Amino acid sequence: MAMCEHLSHADDPSAQTPEGCAECLASGSRWVHLRRCLDCGHIGCCDSSPNKHATQHFHSTGHPVIQSFEAGEEWRWCFVDNQMA
Repeated sequence: MAMCEHLSHADDPSAQTPEGCAECLASGSRWVHLRRCLDCGHIGCCDSSPNKHATQHFHSTGHPVIQSFEAGEEWRWCFVDNQMA
């Protein structure tokens, strides 16, 4: 399967809150794993986290691609095409 257009054209912005999930930091919540939006650099928590802020960010902004923000992980995910790279 060919890589989707969103993954092929994903940017590499700096993390807005490298210390953790932006919304969880603001509310005092906890997270499991972190994801970085490759459109704007938003850091959100994964779908195994109680608040699923990375997915919420996609639904509110339409930014299609996230990348793991965990040490040693390089994978990316496109929400629109349900494809990993």
